[in-house]
Amino acid sequence: MGRPSRARLDFRALRHNVGVARQLAPRSRLMAVVKANAYGHGAVAIAGALQAEADALAVACIEEALELRYAGIDAPILLLEGCFEAHELQTAAQLDLWVTIENERQLQWLETASLPAPLTCWLKVDTGMNRMGVSALRAPAFFQRLKASHNAAREIVTYTHFASADDVASQQTAQQLAIFDALSVTGPRSAANSAGLLAWPGAHYDWVRPGYMLYGNSPMMQDHPNTQTLLPVMTLTSAVISLRDVAVGESVGYGGTWVAQRASRIATVAIGYGDGYPREAANGTPVLVNGQRAALAGRISMDMMTVDVTALDAVELGSEVVLWGAGLPLAEVARCANTIGYELVTRMPARTPRIVVHD
Repeated sequence: MGRPSRARLDFRALRHNVGVARQLAPRSRLMAVVKANAYGHGAVAIAGALQAEADALAVACIEEALELRYAGIDAPILLLEGCFEAHELQTAAQLDLWVTIENERQLQWLETASLPAPLTCWLKVDTGMNRMGVSALRAPAFFQRLKASHNAAREIVTYTHFASADDVASQQTAQQLAIFDALSVTGPRSAANSAGLLAWPGAHYDWVRPGYMLYGNSPMMQDHPNTQTLLPVMTLTSAVISLRDVAVGESVGYGGTWVAQRASRIATVAIGYGDGYPREAANGTPVLVNGQRAALAGRISMDMMTVDVTALDAVELGSEVVLWGAGLPLAEVARCANTIGYELVTRMPARTPRIVVHD
């Protein structure tokens, strides 16, 4: 078996979470977002499972789309950031990729290209996030130019992205929706990311674009009933590889940041920041050892971490340790590391094996 650190991927949970998304937006088509290596879960494996469950997939850039096409994924794939160079339009047409148009340069490239087939285009409109997209004022003119271009397929989807949909107390999402609804364009629309899908029914439109929630994690700042049935896809696990007794006053780990306040039993676990576990995790961050909660004791090393198991029963070499996932929410660990769950999973390195569980 080798080194015990691994990320176990439960594809039953993945399919379940797609089902939750479908139930919340039954009249919308579903675009599953698999950018950033499917949020660290492994893009090819996840996309292979999702292409039968979703109506389309979405990635950030053409490099991510090429990885999927070369692996045999034939589902529609949208480039969320569009093309960065004019020649990418040729590749998109050859591989039947959908493209975002969000600025004048991208639109001019499309209008002047010589393509083997028209491209399905998604027009990105900035309704208040001020990151990407043509302004709402200019959107109708962009839309008409796309309609007039022989390089754009007949159906053009207009879409936007929310800045604060994860905060149900914020007024910004309602303001963005009002701007989006007022656009004088026709055809299908899309606005809902995971948070929009979970908490803003008025944002569902013709397409929803869940990402983070499909992997079983809540994007919401507050507790929300629609997140309660999500199941974590990734469970990060390892095992105890060493045990020792530490006297009162002795320290553990680099810098001696944890000092025993009582006679303590310390377990060393084969996982560290080289495996994707955050170095910023504070003393006291929870882990599960044999299903029992224990606390991080000492600074995270590249390959190892140390855990206070003094109060636990039957801990021995080889005892399983869960770092996040089933039984231990990713968000709880992220808070202890002063970050968000998105960052933890997307930073998961190739060194950590992904082990797929289908049933």
